[in-house]
Amino acid sequence: MDLLQVKRAILSVTDKTGLVEFATFLSENGVELVSTGGTKKKLADEGLPVTSVSEVTNFPEIMGGRVKTLHPNVHAGILADKDNADHMRTLADLDIQPFDLICVNLYNFAEAAKKGLPLRDAVEQIDIGGPCMLRATAKNFHSIAVVPGPQHYDRVTEELKQGGLTLGLRKELATETFRLTSEYDGMIAEYLSTHDA
Repeated sequence: MDLLQVKRAILSVTDKTGLVEFATFLSENGVELVSTGGTKKKLADEGLPVTSVSEVTNFPEIMGGRVKTLHPNVHAGILADKDNADHMRTLADLDIQPFDLICVNLYNFAEAAKKGLPLRDAVEQIDIGGPCMLRATAKNFHSIAVVPGPQHYDRVTEELKQGGLTLGLRKELATETFRLTSEYDGMIAEYLSTHDA
C-alpha cells in the first residue's frame, strides 16, 4: 500500500508538546482517537472526542497502568497486514478494528535515572507497552504509520493534507522508531548494570 488513509489512531504520549493541535487536526479530518491515561485526559479536557483504550480491549487498565495496551484487540489492530486478505478476514471474524496510525513516545527513564531513585522505584519508569506498540507499528509500516515524537507532527500533517501518508515517510519513521527503541533499551541496560538490586 503506497498511500495510507488514516481513520483510526492511538495517541499515548509522555511528551505532550503539540499534542492537542495534532489530535485536533486528526479529529477534524475524521480520525477516531483512542488513548490512555494522562493523554486521554488531556484530549478530553480540550473537548476532543476520544475513546479509552479500555473500551477497545474490554478490559480495565490494571497494576497501576503496567497493563493497558498489551492486548490482542490493540496489537492485532496494529499488526494486521492490510494487503493480506487472511489477516483482514481474521480481524473481521474477531470483530477487531484495524489502526492506521500509532503516536507514542516513551516514559522518560533518563529523567527518572537522574533523580537517584531506588532501583525498585526507577524500574517503574521503564515503559513496556509503549515500545511494544512502537516496534509492532514500525514492523508493519507497509500498512500503518508510526509517529514516535512531536518533531514528526508537521510532516505527518502535511502529507495527510495531500491525501495520505506515503510509503516513503512511513518507512523513514519506522527506521527512526527502531533506532529510538534500541537506544531506550540500551540506556536501561546500562542503568541496570551499574545499580545494585
